[in-house]
Amino acid sequence: MSTTELGIPAMRGGTDGVPPVDPDAPAQTGKEFTSDQEVRWCPGCGDYAVLKAVQSFLPDLGLRRENITFVSGIGCSSRFPYYLDTYGMHSIHGRAPAIATGLATAREDLSVWVVTGDGDALSIGGNHLIHALRRNVNMTILLFNNRIYGLTKGQYSPTSEAGKVTKSTPMGSVDHPFNPVSLALGAEGTFVARTIDSDRKHLTSVLAAAAAHRGTSLVEIYQNCPIFNDGAFDAIKDRDTKDEAIIPLVHGEPIRFGTPGEDGLGPRGLVRSASGGVEVVDVTTDNAGDLLVHDAHADDPTTAFAISRLTDAGYLHRAPIGIFRSVERPTYDDQARAQVDLAVGERTGDRSDRLAALVGGGDTWTVV
Repeated sequence: MSTTELGIPAMRGGTDGVPPVDPDAPAQTGKEFTSDQEVRWCPGCGDYAVLKAVQSFLPDLGLRRENITFVSGIGCSSRFPYYLDTYGMHSIHGRAPAIATGLATAREDLSVWVVTGDGDALSIGGNHLIHALRRNVNMTILLFNNRIYGLTKGQYSPTSEAGKVTKSTPMGSVDHPFNPVSLALGAEGTFVARTIDSDRKHLTSVLAAAAAHRGTSLVEIYQNCPIFNDGAFDAIKDRDTKDEAIIPLVHGEPIRFGTPGEDGLGPRGLVRSASGGVEVVDVTTDNAGDLLVHDAHADDPTTAFAISRLTDAGYLHRAPIGIFRSVERPTYDDQARAQVDLAVGERTGDRSDRLAALVGGGDTWTVV
């Protein structure tokens, strides 16, 4: 499925938000975005599905490979840059958003992506993540959430459920887990979504929307770890339970879910609660008109946050899936470049020359 078919505008980045595209260049394929490195994840890991989806999706952007950069931290998911034939960096634990911020600010011609995991992003990298979201830097963050530390062999992570028994919590975790979507919305992220590794169609459509968004896009991807946390997302993947477990979010449509009835729609839905939040109700002829219509473009993130809180914090039995929020706000890197241009005036030369002139201009001293 291409971005054109999805009705999504041109990819952000570059001059006026569009990286260089050669209209005469031959069409690219997923194979051209696949590196010669051996993919080394455990058999059955959900990372394989995400990698394949990304490799197949990148040609649809119409960008040259040298204008795409993937930055990762540390963890199983952070091997991603090795397997893509683009520019990439396997960076420092939790610091990928900081490095990506520098890239996006210095190189407006790049499409910058961050690949991270629940441990990398939400533990040691927590501050970097929330400030990237707050600043609204032009980057797309893929947060692989398997609710466990996989690379270091099975310790509990910031998203592991309370009571989780692992090598580091033999008597059960006493931590309260993060909800990544709630965290991102609390940081006022301008694009926040959740999808599933095994749902190729939904994953691709969310990636396309995230890539088209100008600003920081965060996509949480539920990803199964078959070795250390197998079955964590069975409820939303099993054919017999997924209709009851997944609350699909589609902009402009009433939020309904559950095993389809005679009308083809689910028997449950979301309505406003008496406290001002949202709650699940059985849909009847009396309350069908009260169903909440999803508005991903609402400037106030309050409702999106309330919907995110419906995610089961224990073993996952129910979760909203889709784009929670997609709004426009000035971006950090665009504004930083505009300030440099304004400060140095209409001097000749490229931006780096003008920045050097600014730094070396005015009052200077020679230390001897």
